[in-house]
Amino acid sequence: MIEARHFVEAARARGFYWYAGVPCSFLTPFINYVLQDPALHYVSAANEGDAVALIAGVALGGGAGATHGRGIAMMQNSGLGNAVSPLTSLTWTFQLPQLLIVTWRAQPGIADEPQHALMGPITPKMLETMQIPWELFPTDTAQIDAVLERATAHMDQSGRPYALVMQKGSVAAYPLKAGVGAIAGRSAPPSAVQATQGAAAGLRPTREEALRLVVAQTSPAATVLLASTGFCGRELYAIQDRVNHLYMVGSMGCVLPLALGLALARPDLRVIALDGDGAALMRLGAFATAGVYGPGNLWHLLLDNGVHDSTGGQATVSPRISFAQVAAGCRYASALETDQLDRIAAWLNEPALEGARFARLLIRPGTPSDLPRPSVTPVEVKMRLMQHIGAPSRAH
Repeated sequence: MIEARHFVEAARARGFYWYAGVPCSFLTPFINYVLQDPALHYVSAANEGDAVALIAGVALGGGAGATHGRGIAMMQNSGLGNAVSPLTSLTWTFQLPQLLIVTWRAQPGIADEPQHALMGPITPKMLETMQIPWELFPTDTAQIDAVLERATAHMDQSGRPYALVMQKGSVAAYPLKAGVGAIAGRSAPPSAVQATQGAAAGLRPTREEALRLVVAQTSPAATVLLASTGFCGRELYAIQDRVNHLYMVGSMGCVLPLALGLALARPDLRVIALDGDGAALMRLGAFATAGVYGPGNLWHLLLDNGVHDSTGGQATVSPRISFAQVAAGCRYASALETDQLDRIAAWLNEPALEGARFARLLIRPGTPSDLPRPSVTPVEVKMRLMQHIGAPSRAH
């Protein structure tokens, strides 16, 4: 058994300043220690996949200092299933490394609750199937440095995650002081919803028109555009392929936590998450995380056409949902619903706010028939973006 400080301090020496995850009793000492150190950052994610995407955003920001460095995603092995999508189509595809700490509930030979009976035995095989090398979390202080050296060497060489599987009793208890560790964020009343809409559905702007507006209203010098998977990224690429763009090709629903991680790690940049209604509905819990933790340099633009456009136009439930009310209830600094491009233009040029801001633009379905796919690979897109924003990308 080790003390939390032994591992966390050794990790800090190697640039690990960011932690995100969903708690497990095995992780409690770890989380308590991180929460009580103001130089470290812990984000309580709505689910494990969001935590992985957020730490991927930190990795995208690059660097190795207290403001932006390496990150650790923590989860119980029962939540590993929630993280499969970003682990296989975001961190693997774009080569965005992170250290995973996965607790091993129902390890073979150790009795546990019935809900862990299947996941316990298959946890190692799941990691191996996802091509994530793993080893047991250290239980002796003499092991820590070597474990972290192996992990960081793999991360730097491959650009992909490395996992430590934590057995019960690996870390000694660490108390949380009274009044310490409360969730950070604004305690002000929820922002009021601004609504300006009324155009007939057929007169709403297209996604292409909306993306052209965003491109025209943003400068590559200090703005990063992260486009959700599907036609959103492909249309952005077709309009203008710029070095400050990243086109997600998978991990549906993860553009917001990815953008949140980047915005937190890089307060010098304006980060705009270009989302879709189907994707947003898939990970609606990310609104809460972004609303509470989101900094003023995070902009969340939801382009809502009410359908899954890239799979044949099947309807989503978004016409019955007020995303802006959701955003306001989740403590975004501002929340707008509109079907007017000029309102989005004004929104993009609003003065700085204390926290993240949200806008939902109602658009009409449809996509150009000759829409190309990006000719640059995901890794090339990532590498040129990191170079553009001055984020050192270790060779891999």
